[in-house]
Amino acid sequence: MSASLSRPRVGVWLIGARGSVATTVVTGCAAIAAGLHPPTGMVTETAAFTGSGLPALPDLVFGGHDTLDCPLPKRAESLTAGGVLPPGVATAVNAELAAVDREIRPGGPAPGDTRGETELITAFADDLRDFLHRHELERAVVVNVASTEPASPGPDGPLPASTLYALAALRAGCPYVNFTPSEGMHHPVAAREAERGGLPHAGRDGKTGQTLLRAVLGPMFAQRTLTVRAWSGTNLLGGGDGAALADPAAAAAKNAGKERVLADTLGTVPQGEVHIDDVPALGDWKTAWDHIAFDGFLGTRMILQTIWQGCDSALAAPLVLDLARLTARAHEAGMSGPLGALGFYFKDPVGDGPSGLAQQYEELVRFGRRLGEADGGDRGTRAVRDTEETGGAR
Repeated sequence: MSASLSRPRVGVWLIGARGSVATTVVTGCAAIAAGLHPPTGMVTETAAFTGSGLPALPDLVFGGHDTLDCPLPKRAESLTAGGVLPPGVATAVNAELAAVDREIRPGGPAPGDTRGETELITAFADDLRDFLHRHELERAVVVNVASTEPASPGPDGPLPASTLYALAALRAGCPYVNFTPSEGMHHPVAAREAERGGLPHAGRDGKTGQTLLRAVLGPMFAQRTLTVRAWSGTNLLGGGDGAALADPAAAAAKNAGKERVLADTLGTVPQGEVHIDDVPALGDWKTAWDHIAFDGFLGTRMILQTIWQGCDSALAAPLVLDLARLTARAHEAGMSGPLGALGFYFKDPVGDGPSGLAQQYEELVRFGRRLGEADGGDRGTRAVRDTEETGGAR
C-alpha cells in the first residue's frame, strides 16, 4: 500500500498469511485506506486514540509466512463467495492483494521439511530482515494468526511452530503479537529470550465472540452477587479453525482461555465446560451457545441462554489491525516486555489484570493516552511497568 513520503511506513508480518483472518485483514485495510468502507470494529479509529501517534492504515506494509500456496486474490474470491467479504471489495483491491501475496514466504515446518529448529528460526528471521530492508521500514510487528496448535509436549520436547516464529521475531528485532491460543512466546525458551530481548509483545488468543460476551456477563453476575452454579457452552464452526480444533489437544488449548475468563470474573469455576464441534458446512461462520444456571434472591433458580452467530474472520480482522498499530507505536515509544494494557483484546492475556471488558477498555484508553505523550526515542529501553496510570502490565 502506498504511503506519503513524509510518514514512516510500518510492516505487519502475518503468520498464517494466506488464511481467512489474514486475508480479511489485508483486504479490509486496503478497502478502508481507499475509502471503500468505514473502519467498523476498529477501536484505534475512535476519538480516544486520535492523539496516540499510531501508524496510519495506508502506511502499513504487509507480508508473512504460510505453508499454503493459495494466492491471496484467490483466497479473497473464496471468502467473497462465502459471504465473509462484501461483493466487489476483493476485486477493487486486487492489486494490493497481489502485491502482499508476493511478500509471503514459505513457512514451516512443512511435511517433508528436513530443516532443524535452528535452521527454521534463522530462515524466518532472515525473511523478516529482508522485508524490513527492501521496504525501508521503520519497524515490523509479527502477528500470529495461524491455526491453533495442540499444546506442546513440554519444555523438553520439540519447539512448536508458533514458538519458532516467535523466536525468529525476537532475533529480527520485531515486536510480537500472538492472536492464537498456540504457545508462541509462552514457551519457556521463548519467554527467556523475550525477557532478555527488550521488545514489546502481547497475547494471547484474540477475544472475538463467545469469550467477549463472557467477559461482559461474568462481572454482571459478580457485581449483582448472583451465584452462578453452572456455565456450559457449545461452539459450532467450520473452515480451517473448525478442522484444527477437531483435534482434542488443540481444542483444550482453545478452551483454557475461555475458562480463565470465568474464573477471573466470577472468582470461582462453575460446573460445565465448552464443547467445540467441527461443522465444515458452516465455512468461516460459527455459532456459540451458552447455558448459564444461577441462583437469585432466596435461592430462586434461573437460567440465561445466549446465542452468538458471526464470522470469526470479520470479528478478528479489526482487532489484528488495532494490535499491530498499538504494538508498533509502543515499540517506537521505547516500551518493552508484555503489553498488559492490551488485555482488552485477549482471552488469556499475559500476567494479572482486570478481566471485565469495561475495566480492560479503560486501561486500554489510558495506554493510548500514554502512547500519545511518549516520544519516539530510546527504543527498546523503557520497560512497561505496573503504574496507576496504565493499570499495570500483566
